[in-house]
Amino acid sequence: MPKFNYIALDARGAESTGVIEAATSNEAIGQLRQSGYFPTSVVEEGKGGTRKSVSKKGTRPTTIASATASSTVKKGSGIVLFQKQTVKSKTLMIFTRQLATLIDAGLPLLRGLTVLGKQERDPVLKRTINMLADSVQGGNTFSESLAQHPKVFNKLYVNMVKAGELGGVLELVLNRLAEFQEKAQKIANKVKSAMAYPMIVLVIALLIMWFLLVFIVPKFETIFKDMLNGKPLPELTQIVIGISRTVQDNFFVIIGTVVGVFIAYKLFARTNMGRVVLDRLKLKVPVVGDLLRKSAISRFTRTLGTLVESGVPILQALNITKDTAGNAVISDAIMKVHEAVKEGESIVAPLEASGVFPPLVISMIDVGEETGQLSAMLLKVADVFDDEVDNAVAGLTSMLEPLMIVFLALVVGSIVIALFMPLISIIQDLQNQS
Repeated sequence: MPKFNYIALDARGAESTGVIEAATSNEAIGQLRQSGYFPTSVVEEGKGGTRKSVSKKGTRPTTIASATASSTVKKGSGIVLFQKQTVKSKTLMIFTRQLATLIDAGLPLLRGLTVLGKQERDPVLKRTINMLADSVQGGNTFSESLAQHPKVFNKLYVNMVKAGELGGVLELVLNRLAEFQEKAQKIANKVKSAMAYPMIVLVIALLIMWFLLVFIVPKFETIFKDMLNGKPLPELTQIVIGISRTVQDNFFVIIGTVVGVFIAYKLFARTNMGRVVLDRLKLKVPVVGDLLRKSAISRFTRTLGTLVESGVPILQALNITKDTAGNAVISDAIMKVHEAVKEGESIVAPLEASGVFPPLVISMIDVGEETGQLSAMLLKVADVFDDEVDNAVAGLTSMLEPLMIVFLALVVGSIVIALFMPLISIIQDLQNQS
């Protein structure tokens, strides 16, 4: 049976070398993986040189990572247009929870990925899981395999898995990731539901107003000309008719202007300055700004707390949190915290100087830092602000419902009153004539 020289990492990340007997290189890799190793190079004796020959000749055997990468390029060399490459957060959350359960039950990682790949219905995630299984079987670590799919697994996901691998607690980290995703999804759904109602009412109001101005008001204008015999129309009616004519004569101009403003907004929001300006304005909007601030603080503290608790170094955790903050103002504050910690300073001072975080957050983080329980305190802050977001969403919804109903009534009612005022005058004239 052939012998293979291998270089592998153990669960703690320490490098080890040795010789293993197997029928093929893939079988050798599988044996190493089952033994808890992460192979980085597997070379058959007499074909790729030994560890000793590497130092003599200055050449390196082909690693599993490079072989996997080359095979992936060959498989994906065809150009596919408009292929979906992202996965819904809920779908990814379910995958993470299932994988954590399988590993916790004692199933090897590769076997767990194979099982989940067979039952997955989402085509993008199914394809990604199969590629992950191939990469892991090829000798890459799980975190290295995840990093090859940045559109599916973000930096937070990859770095937490990497920390779990190095600490030998992958199933624990995956469970934390699943819990993090579940809570983040819950908060996002509540914020979206709070915004959905007023947007729906606003769209309905605009559609009704457009229908009345384009189709109903012109017919009434013709009636008024025929029956009022040159009498002046009430001022409100004249305003409504004027708006109706403007909408009819410049319909495409109005649509083009709206589309142009929307595109300009999107382009401006993509720039660094635009993102900062808009995110700062969002935080200053009455009621809604407070909700967005609490949601961003909850995301920041839960992300940082989860990373630190999982063993990710604080500087690396701050970098990841900055990228996932969701608000440019919060990101800038986190970047200043990163610079302060890099210089050996405390987290609290730059957080307080930013003016973004409430005193409660700063005080709890200060206590956590002093007691050495930073991760636990960050997660407690996140729980507190999750409740704050719940209350804010409930309050916003209860306030917006009557306001939007009043707005809809004012828009439609003003047009209806403007149209009926001349009709009242016409009816009075007919009664006087009779």
